[in-house]
Amino acid sequence: MRVLSTKQIVLSAAVAAAFATGAAAHHGWSWAEAEQMELRGTIQKISMGGPHPALDVATADDGVWRVELGNPRQTERSGFVEGSAKNGDQIVAIGNRSLDRNEKRMKAVRITVGEKRYDIYPDRIQTN
Repeated sequence: MRVLSTKQIVLSAAVAAAFATGAAAHHGWSWAEAEQMELRGTIQKISMGGPHPALDVATADDGVWRVELGNPRQTERSGFVEGSAKNGDQIVAIGNRSLDRNEKRMKAVRITVGEKRYDIYPDRIQTN
């Protein structure tokens, strides 16, 4: 049985803590506003890879936005899978925009492509 030195234990703990903090920051909602917004536009690019599938959406008056979805499995559970949308499709996204107003990025809780609705985070959807 190998015994770790105090230095190795401290280094391992620091690496684990840094990884956990980074993961929590990335997967949390602290970077986004509490109030939700609606974004309408045309899909320019679809990325279904990890850590989060995302869409680049061109709006009529505010340029291109990055619309992040849930993690790949969560996005798939909503019914949104590869082939559900294509470049040029009209989309309505409801979600929380970045706290940084210079960043055109939102975390979508629901997207609607054509007549099909995908609830990515059903428990987070705010209804008026």
